[in-house]
Amino acid sequence: MRRPRLRTLGIVCVCLVLLAAGAVTGVRWVRDKGSVTLLANWSGGEKKQFDKVIEEFEQEQGIEVDYQGSSALSQVLAAGIASGSPPDVAVVPGPGELMTYADEGRLHRLDALFEVGRYDTFWAPEVEPRGSRKGRYWLPVKTGLKSMVWYSEMKAEQVAKSAHSPDSWCLAMESGATSGWPGTDWVEDILLQQTDAKTYGAWANGTLAWTHDHVRKAWSTWGELVGVGEPKRIDQALEDSFEKACTRRLEHLGSFRASHWMKKTDGEYVHSAAVIPEAAPLKRWEVSGDLAVMLNGTKEAKQLIRYLADPGTQLPAYTVNADAPVPGDSRTTRREIASTLRGLDGTLCWDASDAMPRVVRDAFHQAVLRYLISPETLDAELEALDRLRVANQGTTQLPVCG
Repeated sequence: MRRPRLRTLGIVCVCLVLLAAGAVTGVRWVRDKGSVTLLANWSGGEKKQFDKVIEEFEQEQGIEVDYQGSSALSQVLAAGIASGSPPDVAVVPGPGELMTYADEGRLHRLDALFEVGRYDTFWAPEVEPRGSRKGRYWLPVKTGLKSMVWYSEMKAEQVAKSAHSPDSWCLAMESGATSGWPGTDWVEDILLQQTDAKTYGAWANGTLAWTHDHVRKAWSTWGELVGVGEPKRIDQALEDSFEKACTRRLEHLGSFRASHWMKKTDGEYVHSAAVIPEAAPLKRWEVSGDLAVMLNGTKEAKQLIRYLADPGTQLPAYTVNADAPVPGDSRTTRREIASTLRGLDGTLCWDASDAMPRVVRDAFHQAVLRYLISPETLDAELEALDRLRVANQGTTQLPVCG
């Protein structure tokens, strides 16, 4: 048998190399379907869980995710929009800031990207921004329960009595660019429990004055509970991070603190109405939510929204997708929280500051810090906030309570 000539072997080798290169190129072409930029702010265990979600999306879809994390999320998003280079998808806490962008025509409708019936209309409402089509402009990817008072070292019936001693409370305000929000949570929750959903919604939407007696009373009640104006205590509160472990008997923070308090043998929570003076008997819960929006309607961005809405995607707790399973751990606390967030135990109302325009919300954060130091300036703080309210009226009103 004749041996192939060297020239023939060389041609065959070159062809095989080209074919191999073509195969590799073909595989890359199949797997590399573009990229999507994502702006969000996750930390701790939730960040690890969300990283896993993104990794699985990249592997399944072949789409690279350029994740941009920032604790100054609102400022980064505003700067991106102003410069004409916003992220494709952003995950923003609360609907207030988003409603402003929807009114400006910055957001794309999501109606065709997820099954609307999977979400209660409270979480994914149909809104009609000025000059835009009526529709659903955000998708809840993570939710949190508030109106919670965590406690240990006592029985539930002893919590109310202990609450009247400021020394019983953990109080920490530091949170980087959003320092002060634990205080706004307090004021909001007290107003919600002392009045009703209609009054609370009017205040959040900017139609009830900050100088109204109900609002002023909420601030004063908070001040009495936590001991505003006490230099040593307040100085420490301004320095301490909200993530710091609580070493006292009571803490007014949301469901994200469950892991911390469940480490204690008797750690549990009661509804905040149990400790708020003159609280109404009906159960109303303040809630928060991280909402995904699409600022650039690319096919990659649409695919990411679809993936986040898939009930099989293991998002950080707690999801309100009706087709996603409720947490099934051995402790009932997480199941109770998840059920409440799905509207099974009272009325849900958005965190009021998250429903306000960004400039009002940011001023609210700063006002609570100043009030802690100098409670005698309360009237001046409320008057300044009310001027901001009037100056920023005009945004489409939100359904604040479900």
